[in-house]
Amino acid sequence: MSRQSRAALQQRNRDRVLAAAKAEFAERGFRGATVDDIAERADLTRGAVYSNFTGKRALYLAVLAAEAEGAPELLDARPARTPVAAVGRFARTWVDRLPGSANPVAGVSQLQSPMLAHDLIPELVVDECLRGSFVQLIKLDAILLGLALAGLDGGGESVLPGRWLGIAESVITLLYGATQLSFVAPEFVDGAKVIATCEQMVHHRIDDTTRAMADTVAVTGVDEPWTPPPCRDLVHTVAADLSGANVVAVLGMNKLGAVADILRDQPRGGRTTVAMATADGTEVAQLARLAVSDISRSLRAAFPCPAVPGMQVVLDESGKLARSCGVDTVDDDTESAVVVDGERVVARATGAGACQALAKTLGTLEDLRSVRSR
Repeated sequence: MSRQSRAALQQRNRDRVLAAAKAEFAERGFRGATVDDIAERADLTRGAVYSNFTGKRALYLAVLAAEAEGAPELLDARPARTPVAAVGRFARTWVDRLPGSANPVAGVSQLQSPMLAHDLIPELVVDECLRGSFVQLIKLDAILLGLALAGLDGGGESVLPGRWLGIAESVITLLYGATQLSFVAPEFVDGAKVIATCEQMVHHRIDDTTRAMADTVAVTGVDEPWTPPPCRDLVHTVAADLSGANVVAVLGMNKLGAVADILRDQPRGGRTTVAMATADGTEVAQLARLAVSDISRSLRAAFPCPAVPGMQVVLDESGKLARSCGVDTVDDDTESAVVVDGERVVARATGAGACQALAKTLGTLEDLRSVRSR
């Protein structure tokens, strides 16, 4: 059998396992489903399941991620014109998918909800690695929502004022809390009240106060070729644009929130790309696909196109984009950022606090070139 034929067979088997797992989880939940039952439903061996996925939890996350990525768009022909209207519409994309919702979204299964699914929450609680990644992914969710609010308020500029980040974090907190409560006491959760409360948050000043002092990290001027690999942007569901002036942050799953340091100081019109890096290409990578795809779908439904964040988010499972940035090995604590000018990498910072250190050098293109010449 040729290599291409083996790869095609492996992909077919993987697709069969995912389809069988989706059916099992929908019928029995994460706790009730077993790998043996999934294998039987897929008409494959138990070994065939494990050759594609490391375990039931990795398979569950892969199903959820695939559902989030393949979910139908919730676009509205009437774009929101104000932050209040956009937040209300954003909140409704969550509320309408909660258990017991009076307005269920047609064609959207319970597995496509904006939370990670009721059965998985205990797994996040007991697994330190997943819990840490989840915290950072929620921070990234809030950053994306904060950017969208700032874009709508400021005409589409890709900067992140602390006020909008603080409001976004509060909205995300409320929605996740309502989501979890809806599983335990769905009769208590009033979707209209949840939406109205989210809208009211826009009128309050809830500044972000999470910026920490960074360790001393040197920003080094370099002159290296920029040859990034093809990547997919999870926010806009298109090929990532890595050409031209750009800031690329290679961030491990424990460091995703650090990109806010760049966005606070980035010049207007600049573009930032987050390369999510992890040494765990199974569970953590699938969790990242799920979280970013789901929040981005809600943003596209709630905000007019110019306000949807220009920031790109790439899941760098192969590590190729990290290597293009000069990072040969990655783990969940990786923090590195580069400045790209045309087809050259002109500045780099690596280590804890790298994003904050690099942010201080951002300004005009002439400023970046001065860093390059040091």
